[in-house]
Amino acid sequence: MISQSRTRVTLAVAGICLAAAGACGQISSVNSAVIVPRVSNDYPGATGTYINDYPASMTLGESGEYGSSGFANRDEWLFSNNGSTPYSLEATDYFTVSMTLTLTGPTTVDNEAGFIIPNANGEFPDSDLQFDADTDGGFLGSSGGNGSWNSRLTYTPGALVTMGMKYFYDSANSANAIQFWVNAGGGNLYSPVEDLQIGETLAGDSLGAYYQLQGTTSSPGSSGQAVFGDISISQTPEPSTLALLVLGVLPLARLLRRHA
Repeated sequence: MISQSRTRVTLAVAGICLAAAGACGQISSVNSAVIVPRVSNDYPGATGTYINDYPASMTLGESGEYGSSGFANRDEWLFSNNGSTPYSLEATDYFTVSMTLTLTGPTTVDNEAGFIIPNANGEFPDSDLQFDADTDGGFLGSSGGNGSWNSRLTYTPGALVTMGMKYFYDSANSANAIQFWVNAGGGNLYSPVEDLQIGETLAGDSLGAYYQLQGTTSSPGSSGQAVFGDISISQTPEPSTLALLVLGVLPLARLLRRHA
């Protein structure tokens, strides 16, 4: 009888966990990354460097950017769950993502790299959401999306920083939200919570990182590189899922102890 009771409890717990996993979306299926070179290709004669060693590191670089016109070359890498196409976020794909970034190159032209969520479904009123470092001025913060955040930290070329981003449900304001954090050696510094408009999600968007380098009008042009390391992405349960686990698993656990 005790064995049968334990079996029933185990099956019930498994059912609750499976239901919870389904409610969280499929971000947990992400297992790789794909490189998308030359999203912007103002200097087609430049030489690109693209190294995919996910999750240990991803490298994007450009060298020899010069010409009479144009602004910049831009490369991206995006999370994937099949190794060949970018992963498309679902409505309830709440996540926490982090990586290290080392950016090298010129300080006199736009030279930037960091996280990106391309504005594929138009939910952002401004432009792509970017959380980046820029050697031109030493900026370290976010832009685009639903707002901007300046960490007030100064980025120095060649420095290693750890950057993180969390997408979650902000229960207090009944909206999906994003928060950034950065660590340049002095502990984590967090941005204010950035709420999306009520009802808006990241469904249909991709998630990853980018490198952008501005060219020059004369040879040898500009050259630089971004190395992204220690890449991690995990699923963040939505509030209803957490409630399901608390309300379902704890009573079953008590039942198991009673039959032990």
